[in-house]
Amino acid sequence: MNRVMMIGRLTKDPKTTTTQSGVKVSQFDIAVSRRFANADGERETDFFRVVAWRQTAELCEKYLSKGKRVGVIGALQTRSWEADDGSKRVATEIIADEVEFLTPKSEGEPEPPRPAKKNAQPTPIDDDDLPF
Repeated sequence: MNRVMMIGRLTKDPKTTTTQSGVKVSQFDIAVSRRFANADGERETDFFRVVAWRQTAELCEKYLSKGKRVGVIGALQTRSWEADDGSKRVATEIIADEVEFLTPKSEGEPEPPRPAKKNAQPTPIDDDDLPF
């Protein structure tokens, strides 16, 4: 199983591009504070790259900016490549399945959409099926 959940703040505005096939992709970095303080009593911060695709990328481009707080659910993915200087590079990224906008909207700013819940329609129950 490959599942990760993070809550953090954007370190800069998202960078959104479109692939050659017309698919939107948005990349941004989040700063996530560790749960516990270190030996000096300070809470350290880790930084993670997040990659969102398609409609999620469009929403991130529209509603996110540096300093905004987000919740991200996705999977870790590692990729490698050879840099121009011939050195090998490796990056580990969170491929977002869901991005929740956690910063309250500012005055005059449009309301970000709430994420759609899967199977959000209630299932009808016949009274005869109830155990009481």
